[in-house]
Amino acid sequence: MTVAHISTVAFVGIEAREVDVQVHMSEGNDKNNIAVVGLPDKAVAESRERVRAALHAIGLALPNKRITVNLSPADLPKEGSHYDLPIALGLLTALGVLPAPEMAGHVAVGELSLDGALVPVAGVLPAAIKALELERAFICPAASGPEAAWADGLEIIAAPSLVALINHLKGLQVLSPPVAKLADEQGSFPDLRDVKGQETAKRALEIAAAGGHNLLMIGPPGAGKSMLAARLPGLLPPLDAREALEVSMVQSLAGELKNGAIGRRRPFRSPHHSASMAALVGGGIRAKPGEVSLAHLGVLFLDELPEFQRQVLDSLRQPLETGETLVARANAHVRYPSRVQLIAAMNPCRCGYLADPERSCTRAPKCAGDYQSKLSGPLIDRIDLHVEVSAVSAQDLTLPPPAEGSAEVGARVAAARDIQRQRFVGKPIRTNAEADGEYLESIARPDADGLALLKKAVENLKLSARGYHRVLRVARTLADLQARDSVARTHIAEALSYRRLQVSF
Repeated sequence: MTVAHISTVAFVGIEAREVDVQVHMSEGNDKNNIAVVGLPDKAVAESRERVRAALHAIGLALPNKRITVNLSPADLPKEGSHYDLPIALGLLTALGVLPAPEMAGHVAVGELSLDGALVPVAGVLPAAIKALELERAFICPAASGPEAAWADGLEIIAAPSLVALINHLKGLQVLSPPVAKLADEQGSFPDLRDVKGQETAKRALEIAAAGGHNLLMIGPPGAGKSMLAARLPGLLPPLDAREALEVSMVQSLAGELKNGAIGRRRPFRSPHHSASMAALVGGGIRAKPGEVSLAHLGVLFLDELPEFQRQVLDSLRQPLETGETLVARANAHVRYPSRVQLIAAMNPCRCGYLADPERSCTRAPKCAGDYQSKLSGPLIDRIDLHVEVSAVSAQDLTLPPPAEGSAEVGARVAAARDIQRQRFVGKPIRTNAEADGEYLESIARPDADGLALLKKAVENLKLSARGYHRVLRVARTLADLQARDSVARTHIAEALSYRRLQVSF
């Protein structure tokens, strides 16, 4: 008896790897006659019952033979319900319902319901891109068709049910090719014009947006830290086509790509401080992407920063430095892109009113020392901008709205980003925050006065090499905001003013 073949994929991080689904039938008399081998997880092992019920729903019964389904390579773990459809198509090919030579040229993903309908699954976009790379046609549920259609040039069969798919493959009906869909992004972002006062914090927010820098805001409760962070996405330029595809790949794997539609808004993720390490950086049994990867090329906002578990916060050190997350397991190492802009907010102490003379902290300075010591030095050193957000006075609240809103500040940010885009053409760098080493010093070398100030600051502030380079990055962004080719002393001075705040006890 020959073996029927059809391809599908297994996901290792953001990478889709080809899996050959092999179906073999032999003589036997076993009611539970489908054996799935090749390191399947529980969802894959249960697919035999879904496949059996779906075939029965369309009027097909499995023969009274022993059926072996091998998912090759056998040493690659197989996870998820998207193996239902390729297994069903392999069985139909082995039964002679579908032509074997044609089916070998397809890649299929999809979950089967018990009535034979095709249910959308996660990871369709990277699977479609893999099919395009293999130069094969792609089969998926109809609801996932718009997502797969972003793999330009790919032949796609998007079917609502198993019987419709069979009829299409046999030439009895024609399924229309899916059309790529853009997400509806008509809603507006919160406007920076709503924030009264806090001019220093607004300036820091503009610098962070212009250069992709990490930002930490320290201030009492109700000062507007979360309000400011929520307005950062409105200052950032939209994703370009390549960036949108990168972001959508991660969202597809996480099952968060709604209706298969791709958008150009940058992600904004704001996990609660009770989030676990697996939730924040990825992991779990199936090593799924975490919040830091779902925020790729966008903003990761961590409110009440010291309330996060210290181990959880320290796990962010690698993603913030390298732009990717490595989830290590005994049997695999999974990588996810994690180039994020970290925006964090915290109170100066647990009660939050350390410097308020009217609400003096009874445990100061120990309260502040204990609270701030929850943050490790290496993590703080990876944050370029530190700004104090003071309480808003009643006088500030009665002022008229500011003259500048998100549109005006966003225009300056877009101009600075355009300068950086032209500067980094042909390099794997998007913003000043990603530049490093000798290349950073070549584009951000200050003038004589600025260099003298920087050397003095390194000695007096005990800056690490990382801190030194981060000052240069911020100074380069300040020069870009003014469309200046060179970095001056004033840019170095302002960049130094945003180094770690020494909150007085």
